[in-house]
Amino acid sequence: MEEVYHIPAMLEPTLDGLNIQPGGVYVDVTFGGGGHSRAIMQRLGMEGHLYSFDQDIEAYQNRIDDKRWTFVHSNFRYLDNWLDYYGIDQVDGILADLGVSFHHFDCVERGFSFRFAAPLDMRLNQQQGRTAADLLAATDEESLARVLYLYGELKNGRKLAGRICRACQNRPIRTTDQLVSVVLNGGETPEPLPTGTPIDVQPAQKKDLARLFQALRIELNDEMGALRELLIASRDRLRPGGRIAVLTYHSLEDRLVKNFLRAGNIEGEIEKDFYGNIVSPFRLLEKGRVADQEEVARNPRSRSAKLRVAERN
Repeated sequence: MEEVYHIPAMLEPTLDGLNIQPGGVYVDVTFGGGGHSRAIMQRLGMEGHLYSFDQDIEAYQNRIDDKRWTFVHSNFRYLDNWLDYYGIDQVDGILADLGVSFHHFDCVERGFSFRFAAPLDMRLNQQQGRTAADLLAATDEESLARVLYLYGELKNGRKLAGRICRACQNRPIRTTDQLVSVVLNGGETPEPLPTGTPIDVQPAQKKDLARLFQALRIELNDEMGALRELLIASRDRLRPGGRIAVLTYHSLEDRLVKNFLRAGNIEGEIEKDFYGNIVSPFRLLEKGRVADQEEVARNPRSRSAKLRVAERN
């Protein structure tokens, strides 16, 4: 069966939120499988242009053969730099689908999932040197506990960090199955299983494992730092009337996006005028829309998505 690279969540509401103008300039900072980008292209006229970013070069296999489209192989945190490079001052719309592509979870060798034994990689950009295994080997117990608590919201993060660090003292954790075994059972790092071997995980254990893997992925790829830089750039690069649409998938990034779009700054500090009205560079249009039941039935991974849309004043 052919692999589905990614199915974009809430496609039509997202595009409607962007209010695409035929002659506008737009940026899709998370190209992935190209679903959002192709849909934007269908609404653009001959004078419009779309720039699509992705730090994973594997996404280029989904490229669009159209002179109105440009692929940028880069992390979206460098949006400012690349717009300067292409001589663009302001744009009409920015789209960010922050969910990790199906491709990353389903490609066993990339090590994003605890379903199968694989190298503990988790790099969104494979040209980046450090892997998740390297991260574990170089992180002390206190720092790891903080990562698991902040990015995985694991209340038992300190206990899990202790298990991981003690196991690493005798033998490094280099694979997903080794990590799962140490986290669930404690003790020393076991021999790795052959890549692709299914990992036996009970349903009750999946939630914490998902949060653990999420936390390591976010830390390794500095996802929150990149998001902060993107949001600041969007404020400065959207022309008046331009719109930003962001799809978030966990509470950390959603809280950051919500506060930024409401206040116009990373700290989420509200400024009010003399009459007590909120002063912000954005006008909120979608305040956390979720997928309807029909879409969730069709695409279960859309269940955790939230759509926020704002217009630049």
